[in-house]
This record gives sequence, C-alpha cells and structure tokens, in this order.
Amino acid sequence: MDTTDIIKCPACGKEMEKVYIPSEGINIDICTNGCGGIFFDNREFDKFNEEHEDIELLKEKLHGKTFAQVDEDAIRICPACGGQMVKNTTSSNGEIVVDDCYICGGKFLDHCELDKIRAEYKSDQERKEATIDFLFNKVGYELKDMELKNTQAKAKRNLGQKLFYSILNLD
Repeated sequence: MDTTDIIKCPACGKEMEKVYIPSEGINIDICTNGCGGIFFDNREFDKFNEEHEDIELLKEKLHGKTFAQVDEDAIRICPACGGQMVKNTTSSNGEIVVDDCYICGGKFLDHCELDKIRAEYKSDQERKEATIDFLFNKVGYELKDMELKNTQAKAKRNLGQKLFYSILNLD
C-alpha cells in the first residue's frame, strides 16, 4: 500500500488520518473524525504495544475528542487489502479482542484498546511468559498425565516380554 493512500476506517467507514511517527519512520492510520480506531500495517503494532514505547503523537491526535460508537462485533474489512478481518484476543487472558487481517498482517484496534493492551503487560517477555503459563495450565497437566500413562504401559510391555522370554528360556 502506498504510504500516501487515504484509507477508510474498517469500523465506521470514515477517512483515516495518517500520523507520521518520526522515531519509527512510519505512518499510522487513525480514525480522528469517526470512531477513534487505529490501523497498523503489517508489523507496525509491535512497535507500540509496550508501555515504554512512545505513542504520544497518537494520543495527541485523539485527545479531547468524542468518538462515534461502533459495533465491535461487526465483521470488518481490511482497509489495506480488502480481506475480511478476524477477531482475535491479544493475550492469553482473552480480555481484549482486536481485528487482524490474515492476508496482509494489518491490525485494527478500536478506540482505547491500545491503552488497554499496553497496560496489560509491561513487556513482550512478560506477555510471552503469561502465554506459556496459560498453555501449561490448559494442556501441560494433561500431557504429563499422558506421558506417565505411556511410561507405565511401556513398563508393562517390557515386563510382559521379560516374563515371556523367561518362560521360553530365551533370555
């Protein structure tokens, strides 16, 4: 997508404003005259999702404005490629749902979701550790139980083979 192309907000249909972020050398699309949503092109989001990363220019564009309410559950179409966006949670706790484009990698956040995401974890490392803990609690114990049962079954087979060989005097 050309960096000068004006895109339409996937939530409310208004034109989005490009905000240049000098520290990153990129434009971020913000719905400043509609719903207050933010669209990140592929891989841009990761530069702004931790609380130490500078989003002051984005906050300035949204400060003091009142934004239209939108249906957060509505299907959204990616403004960059036209693909249908998919609702995904941003972390293992499942509290914040954003719209992801699996075609081009774009990500749309409704108004205030960026602040919520940044407040959820202090760093990507903390987010990853929470995900690992979540997965272990969901399936880790089941896997350990399956491993124990498999080990017990192997031990029984080995004992049975030893008994069989000793009966036949083959050991």
